[in-house]
Amino acid sequence: MRHIVDAHHHLWDLNACRYPWLMAKGVKRFFGDPTPIQKSYLVEDLRRDAQDYVIDASVHIQVGVAEGDELRETEWLESTAESTGLPSAIVAYCALEQPDAPGQIDAQSKHPRVRGLRQIVGRSDEEDALSGSGSLIADPAWLENLNLLGDMGLSFDLQLTPRQVPAVAEVLSRVPNTRVALCHCGSPWDQTEAGLASWRKGLELLAGLPQVSCKISGLGMFDHQWTLDSIRPIVEACVDIFGAERCMLGSNFPVDKLHADYSRVWGAFETILASLPDDEQARLFGDAARSFYRISAAS
Repeated sequence: MRHIVDAHHHLWDLNACRYPWLMAKGVKRFFGDPTPIQKSYLVEDLRRDAQDYVIDASVHIQVGVAEGDELRETEWLESTAESTGLPSAIVAYCALEQPDAPGQIDAQSKHPRVRGLRQIVGRSDEEDALSGSGSLIADPAWLENLNLLGDMGLSFDLQLTPRQVPAVAEVLSRVPNTRVALCHCGSPWDQTEAGLASWRKGLELLAGLPQVSCKISGLGMFDHQWTLDSIRPIVEACVDIFGAERCMLGSNFPVDKLHADYSRVWGAFETILASLPDDEQARLFGDAARSFYRISAAS
């Protein structure tokens, strides 16, 4: 079995923390109908889904915990890691525009597995219009605290939509010391020929910033009926533009479980990347994530 580092997955225990979107019934989301995953998803569930692979290490990404439960989620994850061995690294949540953000960042940083933070800038045009998340880009406090992350040795996981790329790239150019992991290939929503060409230009703009890496993950959110042929140009473009040393692979489970099983996701990665040299495959399937999230070989 292939050994992997899953650089982007989620865990949640509905008895440990509050997750409003997991408790909301009948609300369709940009990634599909969440009903099948509106239940606890623990390490044992992840390992069961990944039974055809050996997860040597993994990175948990925050996933919409209720306000006030941000540190509780991290504490639960630390306890989970102590008892099960996963996750190896934690990307927690903090609202960087809020006045208490520096204190929240400091509190999160005291947990040994916390490597960075994520605050979603863009999900989809429809949901962003309701949430107003796109306004974060222009918020001076948000930018100041994004810079603070780098000063504290923490990274930022960036989820956006392609139309936001130019503005975000300009902002990131002002915080060169904060390492950034671009989530889900930069969200390739428009998969027409013209849409992918525009998306690729956005990737090139972000790749021009040396602190930015790319996570190849979550493609089922943007194409619920994806095939090997439909995701191949997306995966290949990410590797071509960022290079294997700046790309990581992630399952986005259990969200992407709505559209494919774990083995299909990782089997597609294996097939698409099979022609690459062994050292580049090693980076993509594990070494790049270990380096970015500072995961030791023993993890």
